[in-house]
Amino acid sequence: MRVSIDAERCQGHGRCFTVAPTVFGFDDLGNGVVLVASPEGEGARLARLAEVNCPEHAITVEA
Repeated sequence: MRVSIDAERCQGHGRCFTVAPTVFGFDDLGNGVVLVASPEGEGARLARLAEVNCPEHAITVEA
C-alpha cells in the first residue's frame, strides 16, 4: 500500500488527520501531509477511510 496527498488539491479541511492521525499530519499552513507512506493493519484501514472522506479527493491510496 502506498499513500499520498496531492498538495495542489488539499485545502486543509483536516479530515485526513482527524480520521487517521497515525498516518496523516499537517504542515504549518494546516494542509495534510503523509506521516506513514505504507501503513499496515489499522493504519491502512484508516488511510482508506480518509481517502473517501477527503472533500477535495486529494488523497490517493494505492494497493
